[in-house]
Formats: sequence, C-alpha cells, structure tokens
Amino acid sequence: MSPRPSSTTPDLRLRILDAAERLIETEGLTALSMREVARRSGVTHQAPYHHFADREAILAELVVRGFDELAARLAKANDLGPATGRMEAGVAAGLAYVGYAIDHPGVFRVMFRPELCDVTRYPQAQQSGSSAYAELERLVAAIHGQALVASLSMVYWSQVHGLACLIVDGPVGEQLPGSDDRRTFARSVLEPFARQMLAIPSQG
Repeated sequence: MSPRPSSTTPDLRLRILDAAERLIETEGLTALSMREVARRSGVTHQAPYHHFADREAILAELVVRGFDELAARLAKANDLGPATGRMEAGVAAGLAYVGYAIDHPGVFRVMFRPELCDVTRYPQAQQSGSSAYAELERLVAAIHGQALVASLSMVYWSQVHGLACLIVDGPVGEQLPGSDDRRTFARSVLEPFARQMLAIPSQG
C-alpha cells in the first residue's frame, strides 16, 4: 500500500481541488463537504484544512479556475477574429462562453451565485472574473469600436449568459441533453444575434 501524501504538499492541494470539481460536476453542490473531499483525495478528514479554511474557500478556488479557463477560451476566440471576420468572431466568442457552461455546469453555477461563494471575500476570484470580462470588452471593441464598449458589453454578456443558463438549467437543456446538440443549438441562436449586432454602426 502506498503511503498517504503529506497534508501540506502542493500536490495535495491540487488533488483536493480536482476531487471537489469532480464531485460538483457528477453529484452536485450539495454533495460537497470537507470530509467527502478528503475521502476522495485519500487523506484524513483534517488534511484539507491545511490548504482551505472551509468549503467556501474551496469553491472560491474553483471559481478562480473557472474564470481563468473562461478567459482563455474567450481570448482564443478573440485571437481568431482578424482572420475569421467580425461576425464569426462574435459567434466564436459566444460559443466559447456557452461551451464552458456546457462542459463545466457545476462550476459555472457557482461562479455566478454569490450566495454559494461570495467572491468579494476572495480578491483572486474577483481578478479572474475581471480578466474574463476584459475579453468580452475586447471582443466588443474589435466589432464596434472602443466608444461602444461600455454600452454594448452588457448586451453581449446578457445574451450569452442567458443562453448558457437556458441550456444548462432550463428547458433547452431538458430537450437537448447531448453536448453536441446543445452546441448546435447555441450556434443557431448566436448567428442571428451576431447579424443583428453587426447592424449597429461601428464607432472608433
């Protein structure tokens, strides 16, 4: 039998986070507890407390992970914009956002639920969220010009976030349980939205 890892190793911290994320994604947030995470990480029930003060601290770190990955997906879509054109850039960014929600519905829910994790208590979570939003603003600036960033960023966000919620937790998801069908549906919604937004005159 291999020995249990030290309760203070960085590797264990990552194992705890990985176990917590798998637990949320497969069994739901109600299944998450410090004791269950410890059990699934193969350590004593006290070991997680060497890295995380409580359950919310684990959730906060998962929120950081979530926003970091979301920002990376949006950045990748934005980087392709000059080659694909403005409309496809908008669709690609929307699919990046909705695709994250489809791939990680459990963490996605926590990211936008302050009653589950109050990100105002965790500066890194706030910073990661700001980085993701900055990619959204970058998209809007590329499509419409810098002058319209403040007014249109929320329009774009409302569209993709609402669509993601309908797919992950709403009637759309119930009708389309498969991830491929969900992505196809998302594109069918995002394309006409992008065309409508392109009708707005750009402003430098």
